[in-house]
Amino acid sequence: MTNRSKESRENIETSAGIEVKREYGDADLPPTLKEDLGTAGQFPFTRGIQPTMYRGRFWTMRQYAGYASAEESNRRYKYLLEHGQTGLSVAFDLPTQMGYDPDDPMVEGEVGKVGVSIASLRDMQQLFDGISLSNVSTSMTINATAAILLALYVAVAKQQGVTPSAPLADAANGIVPKRESRFGELRGTVQNDILKEFIARGTYIYPPAHSLRLVGDIIAYCATDLPKWNAISISGYHLSEAGANAVQEIAFTFANAIEYIKAVLARGLNIDDFAPQLSFFFVAQNEIFQEAAKFRAARRLWAHIMREQFGAQDPKSLMLRFHTQTSGASLTAQQPINNAVRVTLQALAAVLGGTQSLHCNAFDEALALPTDESARLALRTQQIIAYESGVADTVDPLAGSYYVENLTNEIECRAREYLDKIERLGGALKALEMGYQQNEIHESAYKTQREIEAKQRIVVGVNEFTESEAIKPQLLSISPEVEMRQRQRVAELRTTRNQTLVESSLCDLRDAARSTDNLLPPILNCVEAYATVGDIAGELRKVFGEYRARA
Repeated sequence: MTNRSKESRENIETSAGIEVKREYGDADLPPTLKEDLGTAGQFPFTRGIQPTMYRGRFWTMRQYAGYASAEESNRRYKYLLEHGQTGLSVAFDLPTQMGYDPDDPMVEGEVGKVGVSIASLRDMQQLFDGISLSNVSTSMTINATAAILLALYVAVAKQQGVTPSAPLADAANGIVPKRESRFGELRGTVQNDILKEFIARGTYIYPPAHSLRLVGDIIAYCATDLPKWNAISISGYHLSEAGANAVQEIAFTFANAIEYIKAVLARGLNIDDFAPQLSFFFVAQNEIFQEAAKFRAARRLWAHIMREQFGAQDPKSLMLRFHTQTSGASLTAQQPINNAVRVTLQALAAVLGGTQSLHCNAFDEALALPTDESARLALRTQQIIAYESGVADTVDPLAGSYYVENLTNEIECRAREYLDKIERLGGALKALEMGYQQNEIHESAYKTQREIEAKQRIVVGVNEFTESEAIKPQLLSISPEVEMRQRQRVAELRTTRNQTLVESSLCDLRDAARSTDNLLPPILNCVEAYATVGDIAGELRKVFGEYRARA
């Protein structure tokens, strides 16, 4: 007779190394639980940043999209908006991310492959043709060239006739607008998180100090000219995709955020002048309870950091507002339809954790960019969770769970320990120059891979429940003609634009780069003169140089 009391596994841990007990009870709750939880919409925001959360409005449903040319991506955006998407999220190709034009020999074979190719204002106009920028929120995943792409977006908005409006004010909290905002109706986010590129992703151009200057320029510019725009999306997603566990994701992301805040405060801005425009970007993995707890712990920890370390007074400065994307690294090429189940679990975790915005990966993305059909299924996943599951009917439905509250406290405590260590090393920038975060992430990734290979961690269809016959769904492919057309397009632009105006604007940019002036206004002048992304990034390369990672 089988002994039903015998456990099949001993010493169970989450992927973050947190021990999971057989059963949780009152003894696992802290005596400060009532204060730690609070009420949704109030400090410390453990239960959510809005009093009504999804009872008032669902999270923004985005699908990260962009491929080939601006025309093809524009068609995809309109398709998704027609099917109920509530915000745009733009993926750029590697040449655009690295500041090269499509006809540069350095990027042959890469144009339009992992995102849309944008070389000039002409491309940006086509990308948003027929889409009112006053009526849509747009997220742009761009970092080293973030200032250029933001300027291109603003230039298109100007051409669409976006009208000025006053910056947001809050007299009760002593926040007074300094002057009229130029583009107050534009809503969206630019990622602009360069430190994580040095740690995990690698799409940097300039040395860290100059890169931080550009980050600060964008934050300062948005504080006055784009009051509804998130000036930065500090990303834990890419750290996780590189191998960071849930605790490391929160800790290293917040360490980067602290570094950015210190850099902007050194410019003379007050914390409440720009903190409400800071946003974050996290991953949602398969472990539902740990992920939901991670988001809850992050909100609480961030509120304490902003109030206690930086003295923020505006309640909006204390709120952790974040976008979530389901995990690309968890998608498998084997039995790809299984990924639809993984994505559903991850999206559910994000909603249970109180995300403000969500992107669901398509099930075929381990093999190629998503097709229209797979992208639609990913969007429908969000809509079914929102309208049919019931998880959005009440605020923070996991609150009070012995297990979830214990996980929330444990993640917060361990993240604080990492933050203290990084502070002792001199901050995030000094620590990454020593390779600290990189080494920690590498160790975590290695541990995960060893567990998979030893079948201590089961991945269905990969190391267990495998099938001999490969399943091959219909995939999206990018024609080589895309690169050829983009090369022709940028060559034609160079022959028709006012070259004298281009050279004058680039000269002004070069002079500004050698000074301490904010670079957004001269970059905006450059893009409006139809200088290309490569032209502008090239001028900054001349002044700042290029960063080469140590071998």
